[in-house]
Amino acid sequence: MKGTNLGEFEELVLLTIASMVNEAYSVAICDDLEKKTKRSVKLGVVHAVLNRLEEKGLAKSSLGEATNARGGKRKRYYTVTNAGKAALLKSKELRDQYWSLIPELTLKRI
Repeated sequence: MKGTNLGEFEELVLLTIASMVNEAYSVAICDDLEKKTKRSVKLGVVHAVLNRLEEKGLAKSSLGEATNARGGKRKRYYTVTNAGKAALLKSKELRDQYWSLIPELTLKRI
């Protein structure tokens, strides 16, 4: 397994996979990211990140059943591995530490 440090977009993709439970495939991940982040997300970039997350051992994929709607092609579904869950928790803990250092009054002015 490669390093488990997450870039911002890797973290968003991994969080999206986790939130979609068993329905996370590339197009759905891309659509969900666009909806939630309100920014354009390229499918090719999502594919590259999914490959990188698999190389790091943070996500894994499996092929679903072939469907007539897709001309017999199978969807590749993604899930978060235990290492991926640990990386997400580590990232959340780090962010929470920094958020806890910001004085409440400062946040009211932002």
